Amino acid sequence: MGDPSRQYRRLRDCIQPDVLVLFVGINPGLRSAQTGHHFAGYSNRFWRLLHESKLVGEPLSYLEDRRLPEWRLGLTNIIGRCTTGIDTLDAVEYRQGVESLKRKIRRYRPHIVALLGVTIFRMVFSPKEQLKGPLDLGVTTMQLAGARIFLLPNPSGRNAHYSYRQMLTVFQVLRDNMEQSRK
Repeated sequence: MGDPSRQYRRLRDCIQPDVLVLFVGINPGLRSAQTGHHFAGYSNRFWRLLHESKLVGEPLSYLEDRRLPEWRLGLTNIIGRCTTGIDTLDAVEYRQGVESLKRKIRRYRPHIVALLGVTIFRMVFSPKEQLKGPLDLGVTTMQLAGARIFLLPNPSGRNAHYSYRQMLTVFQVLRDNMEQSRK
């Protein structure tokens, strides 16, 4: 029968020059690929977290993902291929995705790269840095292509590791860091 994800198109990045924060997801889920918009899953909390943390000035939905540059925010994924989960992604895709991300960072020069989840952080840094054990969310000492790395929880409804309150707190810390980088 084949892979059902092949029928969907890849999502376009939502990035423009002068971006302050570039959010980075792993890859689009099937619903995002179906709708053509980022973080479209029914249980995904990304858009609610953006508004409640005051990173954006009004409530947005996945249908308005192209508006993120209005707040100097950008959005991309490490891997463009949509899947039902990350278990079908392979090491080659991750390596290629990290190289592609570095090129985007060099091109758009965000002040902060906000990785959406511990899994992404480990994909980007573990092989080189030998990261073990739990990671702290928020500001990190890591950089990628000259940009500061900020670790956010994955906003997927599948992520049961963090409560909504914990997620919101870290998004608020990101907002404070973004405001500092404007100065």
